[in-house]
Amino acid sequence: MPNSPSHCRLFSRCFAALALVALGAGLSGCAGMSETISPAFADPAKYDLYDCKQLEPERKSLAARTAELQGLMTKAETGAAGSVVAELAYRNDYIALRGQSKLAEEAWQKNRCQDSKPEAAPTTSAPAKGDRPKASRAGN
Repeated sequence: MPNSPSHCRLFSRCFAALALVALGAGLSGCAGMSETISPAFADPAKYDLYDCKQLEPERKSLAARTAELQGLMTKAETGAAGSVVAELAYRNDYIALRGQSKLAEEAWQKNRCQDSKPEAAPTTSAPAKGDRPKASRAGN
């Protein structure tokens, strides 16, 4: 009696267990993915013609976006099945940004760029409290 109900239940349970094992193996491969392959997700010639003035804001925006994605991934991991959500939703963008950042940094080093000094904000001398601006007495 190969089609008996108990036989079908046993087969479905074995199939479900096999599916869970395959899913777990697949997800463990994602969790163990190293970030050394990150340049594969970025165009290696993108920053070749950039000069230092173009690279500086690009590096800053890449760093800001990378930090933002890292925060989103950390936040997603706090929820139920969060690590799966973080991997599916953010990991590819994160790896691509890491690759772009690495290439931008290599172009920065190759061009021997230096960080620009932050410009000092111009200070205006405001009149002290209680002082009134002197009116012109040319008309008196």
